Amino acid sequence: MKKYFIICFLASLISCTKSIEEKDFITFFEKSNYLETPRYKETVEYCKKLATASSLINFTTIGKSARGLDIPMLIVDKEGEKNVQKIRNRGNIIVLIQACIHPGEPDGKDAGLMLLRDIGVLKKYPELLEKVSVLFLPVFSPDGHERFGLYNRINQNGPKEMGWRTNAQNLNLNRDFVKADAPEMRCWLKLFNEWLPEFTFDCHTTDGADYVYPLTYGMEIYGNTEENLTAWMKEKYLDIVKEKMEKKDMPMFPYIAFRQWFDPRSGLNSWTSAAMLCQGYASSRNRASLLIETHMLKDYKTRVFATYELLKESLTLMNMESENLKNIITKVDEETGNGKLLKKEFPIAFETAKDCVMVTLKGKEYTVEKSDLSGGDWIKYTGKDKDWEIPFFNKQIPSITTQLPQAYIVPPECEEIIKRLDWHNINFTTIQQEIEVEIETYKFDKVKFSASPFEGRQRIQNFDMIVIKEKRIYPVGSVIIPLKQKSARLIAYMFEPRCRDSFLQWGFFNAIFEQKEYGETYVMEKVAREMIQKNPKLLEELEAKKKTDESFAKNHWEILNWFYKQSDWKDQQMNVYPVGRIMYQIEAIQF
Repeated sequence: MKKYFIICFLASLISCTKSIEEKDFITFFEKSNYLETPRYKETVEYCKKLATASSLINFTTIGKSARGLDIPMLIVDKEGEKNVQKIRNRGNIIVLIQACIHPGEPDGKDAGLMLLRDIGVLKKYPELLEKVSVLFLPVFSPDGHERFGLYNRINQNGPKEMGWRTNAQNLNLNRDFVKADAPEMRCWLKLFNEWLPEFTFDCHTTDGADYVYPLTYGMEIYGNTEENLTAWMKEKYLDIVKEKMEKKDMPMFPYIAFRQWFDPRSGLNSWTSAAMLCQGYASSRNRASLLIETHMLKDYKTRVFATYELLKESLTLMNMESENLKNIITKVDEETGNGKLLKKEFPIAFETAKDCVMVTLKGKEYTVEKSDLSGGDWIKYTGKDKDWEIPFFNKQIPSITTQLPQAYIVPPECEEIIKRLDWHNINFTTIQQEIEVEIETYKFDKVKFSASPFEGRQRIQNFDMIVIKEKRIYPVGSVIIPLKQKSARLIAYMFEPRCRDSFLQWGFFNAIFEQKEYGETYVMEKVAREMIQKNPKLLEELEAKKKTDESFAKNHWEILNWFYKQSDWKDQQMNVYPVGRIMYQIEAIQF
């Protein structure tokens, strides 16, 4: 009997200890009855508390925000290791979970804090760290996070207060992965290059229509990722994790983009993501990534727990698939580094094919009224579930392709771009003597700038271009960027002008489109007549242009400047791309 009471006492003590431990680590989100999210200070304090309590968790920072706040990170590993090489030597894959890249959408932060507590402190799921080590960025954008308020997300159902979409410079970090204008992004790139995570989760809350799904997702499975990695994401990850979430009564669906907004009957569109976005950038680096978009109209508790369950099920799956995923990525890196992308036409832009499949969208019933205030359609959701049988245009086809060069060559005056090569860990060689190189490049015409800035830059909206071939002298300090390296996709996106993520479209080369020398009208009146005398067809071309361009026809200065730009006095470098494409083996170049 005495032995029995001792056993009961010990069991009671263990139970009590466990209860106290769980109570001590209740998150701010849980304490608020699932209605609120913690501020930056409370978040960092909780992260440090987890690291202190668990030998599996390490707290660190990856750098500072524009206003000097630390960007916190947790490293979670079954042996408490925080050195990437030692983790790699043990065979683990790396999974990065990032939250609050848009701090008004903090679902991933609160889900991640609970999950890592359950793994590292409460030891509920030790199997999740067997072959996976986790990096967690709870607050990627601290400055935006601390622009805290009640009115930061008008479309969103909770939490009570949240952060702002952008950083202190008013830059959207999830448009900055290529140009890396924000200090936060440069910190992230350093982290990414050091750890090279096989899989990244980017946690968001969507805007848009009403529907049943607690979360939707985006993944690069439509043609801009290497074939074997695409197949793994489709068959070994998405198909399985969607089934698991369905069983939890948390169905997930591709990110919902109606072909005509707010009209499910118009069908759904797919797309490939630009590299300026997280999942597009991961794809350009031969890595997998999932965009998590919880549904804004669901209450905050529902959204956070949906994120929690998706992360947990995903980690379970990745422990099972770790060797397979690692081997696929290793092979893709090797093939890309050996020049696989140079052997065929490389797609740099995609469009939606006309093919479609019929799918069931678990949507919501709605009515449409004509607004007596705005004059537009006023969508009113009734709250009733409605299944829509609609077409899903889930196939993308290349719309622009190019034959990639062996290397790009960039002159030293493009220092802003050369700096970014380092930030992206791209290999290049700086030449130590002037060289003359045979290159292909582009000359632009009919360049149109965006009417307003985008992410702090004046983007190029449209242009025509032709390929030109020439011998060009590049001075000391120019850099040669070979395409036989793991980052070849990203390099192509940066330097092929027709790519939406190119440095040209981002406005890094805007100065080449500016005319810096002019002819006085009284000078050009004489020169123009001399030009017509030598080439009478010029007059025919002039008259044809007048007929198609009324404002030009009425502007004598523009007419004479038209002659100037066709004369021997014109700027030979205007509208000409300073980046060269070296089409032959760069080993033949003496530099």
